[in-house]
Amino acid sequence: MSESITRRSEQIVKLLLRSGSATIEELLAVAGSSAPSIRRDLARLEARGLIRRTHGGAELVEPLLYEPFRYDSSFLAREQRHAAEKRRIGLGAAELVEAGETVGLSAGTTTTHIGRSLRHREKIQVVTNAINIGMELCNQTAIRTYLTGGVVLWPWSFALAGNAALSFLDNMYMDKVFISVTGFDAERGATSLEADEALVYRKMIKQSKSVIIAADSSKLGKVSPAFICPAGEVQVLITDSGASPELLAPFERQGTKILRV
Repeated sequence: MSESITRRSEQIVKLLLRSGSATIEELLAVAGSSAPSIRRDLARLEARGLIRRTHGGAELVEPLLYEPFRYDSSFLAREQRHAAEKRRIGLGAAELVEAGETVGLSAGTTTTHIGRSLRHREKIQVVTNAINIGMELCNQTAIRTYLTGGVVLWPWSFALAGNAALSFLDNMYMDKVFISVTGFDAERGATSLEADEALVYRKMIKQSKSVIIAADSSKLGKVSPAFICPAGEVQVLITDSGASPELLAPFERQGTKILRV
């Protein structure tokens, strides 16, 4: 496949990751080339299981994977909360991942967008305790995906926890780990709602060279019950443009690099 086709396909996938669906006209505006070329790109991307062609355009396939959960109010609430910001964070985080790296993705809606933004990439290994992230990546032959194993401790959760997950992580080393949190405070650190889940994230952090928190601005300054790690252990915070300089300043003083997307 030529470099121009690869670049055009990348632009198509990124547009769909931002918007969910697009018309041929919208794809032409972003990727250039001609309508027949775009349609051939869409056919190739559909064959890889990355998109689905529609009448006059294309859409992501991921929403179809979650149909069994569509009538659960708690799932819908989690999925829709700050969805646009999480999509941007997912795309920005994926840009930090380089070919040849092994990356960890914690369970969470924000890290799901990171995994989704990696589906079209090659020569990457992903370690995750999230059943749904494994499901989204499992048909991509250019990505090797490791699920930790473990137990689902609460209803409608995709997160695996427990001794099996911790034991698995003892034997895995990662270049970067992306952690989704419910709270990130400069004094109290990164926190989550569930203690068993936080234990898994602590082990992922211990096994990784670099720690990256992926959190929309509504999570900053908040503290949840289960401690994950001190703010000083976090190399990078990826958040949205709604985070004010005043809100971010305490993290920067501790040496955390801030990426606003």
